[in-house]
Amino acid sequence: MTPQVSVLIPAHDEAEYIAGCLQAVFASDPLPAGMAAEVLVLANGCRDETAALARAQRPPAGWDLRVLELPEAGKLGALNAGDAAARGDLLIYLDADVAVSPALIPQIAAALAQEGPLYASGCPQVALARSTVTRAYARFWNRLPFVTGGVPGFGVFAMNRAGRQRWGDWPDIIADDIFARLNFAPSERVKVPAVYSWPMVEGFRNLVRVRRRQNAGVAEVASKFPVLQQNEDKSPPGAGFVLKLLLSDPAGFLVYAMVALATKTPLFASASRWTRGR
Repeated sequence: MTPQVSVLIPAHDEAEYIAGCLQAVFASDPLPAGMAAEVLVLANGCRDETAALARAQRPPAGWDLRVLELPEAGKLGALNAGDAAARGDLLIYLDADVAVSPALIPQIAAALAQEGPLYASGCPQVALARSTVTRAYARFWNRLPFVTGGVPGFGVFAMNRAGRQRWGDWPDIIADDIFARLNFAPSERVKVPAVYSWPMVEGFRNLVRVRRRQNAGVAEVASKFPVLQQNEDKSPPGAGFVLKLLLSDPAGFLVYAMVALATKTPLFASASRWTRGR
């Protein structure tokens, strides 16, 4: 049966995470009636056992697994290769360190199986961090309007083929998730109720480095694709809302503010634009 759903997982040296990621995908609830799915692990420039560990997983009935080994490291190149190989009408892009809940992929598939361009994601839950600083930052960040009310798509985002046809190859940019989201108007974005577990980097220094990369990614998309800004629905929280958060979680507010301030200094700069902090 030809798959209607393609799950694309770009993976560069993700041996620590890829098995758990795939096991969560293969533990998904049944897909909508008549649908089958494939998973493409896009192992790009791997120097570890990512590809071998991926091939060792056994998909259940109705699922297919393919591992594409690409010689060059690079997420955007991996996404382009994955798009070319994918057979599904519905495309789900999944980071290798994310664990989906059983309901997420079926809910996304049902939401996207309609006419017209559509984009979808689920509800992120930050995985429990070891670092006290990261736990405080995540606690505050998780209550921001962009996270609670929007469809940000970090870690997991999806679209149907009609949506994917809005651009050609993935451009060489930092923030592929932001670029994808902004190719859809707010009315074309769907947030399904199912959750997924998304890890946040550990420690103050890593939070600053990743936050700086995220800020650079936002600025890069705005600079290179200014027309997409018409689809941006994220706005800074008002003073009253911020005060409410401050009073309810002063520790989280302090850590979040310190990270934001530190991103403006060169102390934590990284030579790599792909800093993950782990």
